[in-house]
Order: sequence, then C-alpha cells, then structure tokens
Amino acid sequence: MKKTDLEKNKALKLIGDMKAARTPGRFGQGAATLPDRREQRKLDQAAGLVPFPVKLTQPLIDALMAHAKETDVSVNEAINALLTQALKK
Repeated sequence: MKKTDLEKNKALKLIGDMKAARTPGRFGQGAATLPDRREQRKLDQAAGLVPFPVKLTQPLIDALMAHAKETDVSVNEAINALLTQALKK
C-alpha cells in the first residue's frame, strides 16, 4: 500500500469519526432538557391543553408578544388569560 493510500484512509476514518461524533454537551445543554414532540403532546394533553390554530394579523401578534414579555409569561398563557378575561365580559 502506498503512503498516499494510507493517508487517504486515515482521512476517511477521521471524517467518519467526525460525522458519528455527538454534539458536545455545552452546545446542547438547553436542548437536552426539552421533551420531544411526542412527550410534549402527552404533557399538554395531561394538562388539558388542546391545540387550536388561529390566523392573526402581524400587528396583533406583535402586541400579544409584547404583552407576554411585559407580564413575564409565555405567549400561550398570555393569550389564555386575555381570552378568558374577554369572554367573561
């Protein structure tokens, strides 16, 4: 076997090892704590949450996000509170 073939094989092995390597822990710290979609769906169902898609205008969405940020809650919680408050009237 020629020296160039050996070097080529070493490079291929290195590339294969790099592709198979996992992402280091420091890059995926926050991602490791989040459940996958299936687990999140089960958690939402246990909490009594139902997905309800709605189409809204961009200015209204911006206002909802700003309101959620001001009150320091998630957008879902803010919309839930606002709709509950509006329907009580």
